This record gives sequence, structure tokens and C-alpha cells, in this order.
Amino acid sequence: MSTEGGTKALVAALSANLAIAVAKFTAFAFTGSSSMLAEGVHSVADSGNQVLLLVGGKRSTRKADEEHPFGYGRERYIYAFLVSIVLFTVGGLFAIYEGYEKIHDPHELHGWYWAVGVLVFAILMEGWSFWTAISESNKAKGDVGWVQFIRRAKAPELPVVLLEDTGALVGLFLALIGVSLTVVTGDGVWDGIGTLCIGLLLVVIAVVLALETKSLLLGESAAPEVIRQIREALVDHDAVTGVIHMRTLHLGPEELLVAAKIGVNAEDSAADVARAIDAAEVRVRRSVPIARVIYLEPDVYTAEKAAAGADPRATPGGPGPGSAH
Repeated sequence: MSTEGGTKALVAALSANLAIAVAKFTAFAFTGSSSMLAEGVHSVADSGNQVLLLVGGKRSTRKADEEHPFGYGRERYIYAFLVSIVLFTVGGLFAIYEGYEKIHDPHELHGWYWAVGVLVFAILMEGWSFWTAISESNKAKGDVGWVQFIRRAKAPELPVVLLEDTGALVGLFLALIGVSLTVVTGDGVWDGIGTLCIGLLLVVIAVVLALETKSLLLGESAAPEVIRQIREALVDHDAVTGVIHMRTLHLGPEELLVAAKIGVNAEDSAADVARAIDAAEVRVRRSVPIARVIYLEPDVYTAEKAAAGADPRATPGGPGPGSAH
């Protein structure tokens, strides 16, 4: 996934949310609507989240050092996980609390036209941010569906913005419904119900984000098609006869570690094997440029060795995909 595309979507979302937050708090000051207050806090939380993602992206570009020999690529995952915590606490729990308070102690809504006008403005701004995220995501997701894109993406920025903007747009419509029903019925409870629904929505989105970023933090392998490309690049059917077993791990969205035991000819000399390993590394990097760290261990292929170290993706009891016999 393009870092540039993620940054563009983040800047668009940050610009929209800052403008929306000011408008929402202004509307809250004139109307006293708890939905507007919850939505204002939501926009502040979203703005802080985008700042966190931008900071994480910047810090992840630091070069590897002695203390962190594999670099800082995973900082983007750490900051994305912080986003889910902020969204859960500052956005979701605050809105649930405000909704609960407003339902038990409803207040009359003053100057409702402020709230409606700001909500319409916010829907337009969030729509622009959402469209930017959609456009940038289309360049990266290929033919996969949106759910699969969010689940499989190794770069967190675009999925986070997509989920946040989706939650923001749904939340704005919920706030608009709550304010409208309050105006029509004269009962402030509807404003509280709208606020409560916004809080529950934000909590659900925060949990989804937390689960996805937790998986990235634990360490995810390359996508199946990337693993296939690496296997095909490793084997030249001459000096490298097959892949006995292989593991991949994302050190960051654009940095992949590859560790493999490869089959070589038993009669080859040490110099021949060294040349074969060097050539295999070149082929892998040419085929999969994000394969930055590659460790290859030569061995003579046997079915027993392949079964002992077979990939979890492989058929139980058999060698991994692409292995030679």
C-alpha cells in the first residue's frame, strides 16, 4: 500500500475534522445538544488520531540501529493501536455517558437550526474526506472486497481512515435524526438516544480497529500471493531445487522478512551453494521489492524435513506449497 496515498487521506481527514470540530462545538454552545457535544468530542478524537498516525508514519522511517536491528517499521502499528484506544475512550465512552445523562435528565433544545446547519456542513466535509480515502484505497486494494482490504492491509492508515470516516458519517446521520426528533416532539430524550447510539457505534469501530492492529503487532505473514511469488523466485530448478519450508513476517507495511530452508544439490561445493543463495536473494528482491531482509539456509531436500517444518498454510502431513520432491 502506498505511504503517499495513506498520508494524503490522513491530511484530508485531519483538515475536515478540525473544521467540523469547531463547527460542532459552536452549535453545542448555541443549542445545548448532547448529540452535538458528543459529535464535537468525536471530531477532536478523530483529529488526534490522524495526528497520531502521521507521527507514527514519520517515526517508522527511522533507520535501523544497534538496539533495533530490524528498524522501526512497526511503529505505524503501535500508533494505529493507540488510535483504537483513543476512539474507544475519548469518543465512544464519553458519548455513551453523555447519552445516558441526557436520557435521564433531558434538556430543551435551543436554536435547533444551528445544529441542523452544522450537521449538514459536517456531512459534506466528512463526505469529502471519505471520498478521498475511497479514491486512495482503490489504488491499493486491487480486486479484493472492502472487508478483505481492511482485514488484509498491512499499512494501517487507509483502513483506519475508512473506518473512522464511515463511523463519522453514520454518527452524523444519527445525530441529525436525534436532533430532528427532539425538535418535532419537543422531547430532549431523543437527543440523548442519538448520542447513545453514536457512542455504541464508536465503541464497535474501536474494537474492530484494536483487533486488526493487534494482529499486525503480533506479526503477520505476507499475503498468499506474495508467498507464492517468493517461492517461485527462490527456485531455479538448477542450483536451488525446491523450498523445504519458509516463513515470512512483516517488519512494517513495506518491509518483509523472509526466512527459508532451500533444497540444493548434494554434490555442489560450498562456493556453488553460496552463489546459489546470492542469486536466489536477487531473484526474490526483484520479484518482491519489499522483501528487505532475507535469510536462506541450504539443505538437501527430503520429504521428512519438509513435513517437519511445513508452513501452517500447507496441507497437514505434506510439504508446503511450491516444495520440490
